[in-house]
Amino acid sequence: MNKVRALYLILFLSIIFLGIISRKISFAPLWIGDFLYAVMIYFLVRIVFSTKKATYIFILSLAICYGIEFLQLYQAPWIIELRQTLFGRYVLGQGFLWSDIIAYTGGGLFVFYIEKIILKYNNYETRFRIKQ
Repeated sequence: MNKVRALYLILFLSIIFLGIISRKISFAPLWIGDFLYAVMIYFLVRIVFSTKKATYIFILSLAICYGIEFLQLYQAPWIIELRQTLFGRYVLGQGFLWSDIIAYTGGGLFVFYIEKIILKYNNYETRFRIKQ
C-alpha cells in the first residue's frame, strides 16, 4: 500500500470512529453523523481511486451517498430485515430524509475543499501523483 492510500485509510477509520461517537453524544446534532458519513465515503472512494481528480472523487462519493439515501425509499422485506442489523443500520440507514441529502452535500463539499487546499499549498499532488 502506498503512502497516500495509507493516509486515506487512517483518515477513513478515524472518521468511522468519530461518526460512531457522534451518535453516542447527546448534545451532537444528528446531522453531524450524516456529514461525517459523506466524509468517510469520500475517503473510501479516494482509497480506491487514489490517482483520480478530486472532482471525480467528489462526484462519485456524493452519488454513492445519494444512492444509499434514496435506497431507503425501497421497503422490500429482505432489505428491511437487513436494516435491522448493526451493519444495515450504519451502512444503509433507516429512512429517507431530505436533511440527510443536505448533510451529505455539506460533508462532501467540506472534504473536497479541504483536500483541494491541502493539495494546493503542500504540493502533495506532485509528490503522490494526485490530481486536483
